[in-house]
Amino acid sequence: MRDKPVQDEFTIALEAGIEYISCMTAHPDSILIIDFGSQVTQLIARRVRETGVYCEIVPFQLAEDAFNRMMPKGVILSGGPASTADIGSPRAPQLVFDADIPVLGICYGQMTLCVQNGGEAEASDHREFGRAFVNVEKSCPLLEGVWGEGESHQVWMSHGDRVINLPQGFEVFARSEGAPFALFGNVKRRMYGMMFHPEVVHTPDGAKLLANFVHNIVGIEGDWSMAAYKEKAIADIRKQVGDDKVICALSGGVDSSVAALLIHEAVGDQLTCIFVDHGLLRLNEGEEVVNMYREHYNMKLVHVNAVDMFIDALEGESDPERKRKIIGGLFIDVFEAEAKKLSSNGDPVKFLAQGTLYPDVIESVSFTGGPSVTIKSHHNVGGLPARMNMELVEPLRELFKDEVRALGRELGLPDHFVGRHPFPGPGLAIRCPGGVSREKLDILRAADAIYLDEIRKAGLYDTIWQAFAVLLPVQTVGVMGDGRTYEFVCALRAVTSVDGMTADFYHYDMEFLSRAATRIINEVKGINRVVYDVTSKPPGTIEWE
Repeated sequence: MRDKPVQDEFTIALEAGIEYISCMTAHPDSILIIDFGSQVTQLIARRVRETGVYCEIVPFQLAEDAFNRMMPKGVILSGGPASTADIGSPRAPQLVFDADIPVLGICYGQMTLCVQNGGEAEASDHREFGRAFVNVEKSCPLLEGVWGEGESHQVWMSHGDRVINLPQGFEVFARSEGAPFALFGNVKRRMYGMMFHPEVVHTPDGAKLLANFVHNIVGIEGDWSMAAYKEKAIADIRKQVGDDKVICALSGGVDSSVAALLIHEAVGDQLTCIFVDHGLLRLNEGEEVVNMYREHYNMKLVHVNAVDMFIDALEGESDPERKRKIIGGLFIDVFEAEAKKLSSNGDPVKFLAQGTLYPDVIESVSFTGGPSVTIKSHHNVGGLPARMNMELVEPLRELFKDEVRALGRELGLPDHFVGRHPFPGPGLAIRCPGGVSREKLDILRAADAIYLDEIRKAGLYDTIWQAFAVLLPVQTVGVMGDGRTYEFVCALRAVTSVDGMTADFYHYDMEFLSRAATRIINEVKGINRVVYDVTSKPPGTIEWE
């Protein structure tokens, strides 16, 4: 049952029209999370990894092959928008329930766990959305040390269906006003279903319940660490690459830098880093990247000045997805050309490395036909053009952003570099909504530099997860001194986050905003108005354009 090759998973993905590539490593003690489309599935993975346990998320269509590949010690079934009462609604592979391993179903996952084991669920008028309270009727291993019998605890509900009859051998452990089977399970089979969401912060004890599941019920100790990951990743890279050459797409950001250092530790001079200056970087960033790598790291570095190529191709383009596609395509062209140069001596370059992260992989999987298929389209997470005849090396595709930072520290990167704000691959092109031009990019670069300078002077850089300026595609009339101006509006954004999956705007005081706005208007010709964007990023939304 468990000996199917990894390739099957990718084949199924292609046939289903799903952009997906499985992670290259297998961990002996892991949790498989089967995703039924919940907008907070990623948070389940975060909570599990916070316990020191490795996990992966896969869409339900690919779950059987992922199960066979990973051989997980336990399975978590996520929530989702479907109803088990609907014909053709998604199900977990039956082998999950036949494998004699612990299973935890959350929300929709609870429903399908119930139905697939002989119970019943129905669409109900007794819906619960938001804060609710469950009453504990009986203790069980999942609740041990967290909730006691007879207690009432806050949880976060989001359901319209409910269980009406339990499978044989299952019993109720907690109820809520709208969910008489809010928490049930079969202690002997180590299977549990909860109607509420333990992964969100609005269920205060949710992380403890998930820790109980992975440690006490599944029995994984929680010794997955960055040090262990580094050693295993280095071994995996050596096994994948062998004696062949690798080129690495180095942007100068944290992700690609950590990937480059990790690969360099694995294969040394077989690696050549290629830094493409596409004219969409922040002020002086190109020079800083080249100087840092040539002076501080003993790695081969090729600096490609491709400013004219990129800017000419983007000139006047306003559609954000077209911008991404243009930039991604040109990157491929540049890497292909450089690979040919490095292969001219008869020793071909067989591998292209890049800093793809787990959120890139998760958000690029689309099994519902929704907008997620367009997210991170510049990362090529679905593969490379066949003409390149190269394989991808993506040693970070199992990690979240904060985990990459931890790995960077393991590799010896200084804290001031590891803590750099994330900067997207398409660079300033997507911070310049509307048509792209050299003039607009220069204006934006200057405003962005002033904004970041003020953030650093205020001691806020490490508090904020990401900050940047945006040049809006509108111009306004303004009076500056004795003259009238007609110039662009600049928007400032700053958010707090841990891993980039969810975020909230940073609450500046007005004194800071006044100081930053005044400097930008005074020092940047072409901007006469500055606004602050208070947009948040709830789970499941696409990234900001």
